[in-house]
Amino acid sequence: MPHISITNGLPGISGLMAQRPDTAAPLNQLAETLLRSPASSALSRGERELIAAYTSELNETEFCAQSHSAFAAAQLDGGAELVKAVLHGLDEAPVTPKLRALLRIAGAVRGPVRALPAELVAEARAAGADDGQIHDTVLIAAAFCLFNRYVTCLDTELPADPGYYEEGAERIVARGYAPAAG
Repeated sequence: MPHISITNGLPGISGLMAQRPDTAAPLNQLAETLLRSPASSALSRGERELIAAYTSELNETEFCAQSHSAFAAAQLDGGAELVKAVLHGLDEAPVTPKLRALLRIAGAVRGPVRALPAELVAEARAAGADDGQIHDTVLIAAAFCLFNRYVTCLDTELPADPGYYEEGAERIVARGYAPAAG
């Protein structure tokens, strides 16, 4: 049971955002910029969603991990199987060395607050990551630590229908993180 009254019947961050459109607006804009803006990253939308899903999985935030896994799967070659492989075994997952190195950086960001280990940055650079990709990975992971804490600390509910995440993926891929019209 959530720690606050959520009167709209929506699960996870969806309920929180619908409940508080004043705080939802800047949070949605942040997600839109980080995860979808073509000008903000040399990483694909699917790769950015995968970083969000991986961070959320490590943070044990099921709603965000499931949501962003579905969003990533809808935008990556390899779909759900690729996402599952990353979340359950990054070292063996069929991703590029660069993406693996960036995901390791995301994992470090969600840990204790400190500078990234130099060897993780060196590994990413050796695999072809540039300053923008390293920057964006750190910022996506840091932002998802915030989103994960928002959802988890208020003990929001999970969707009753497992298809909720795939429906959300269709909406996000088509429209982005703009609030639902209504």
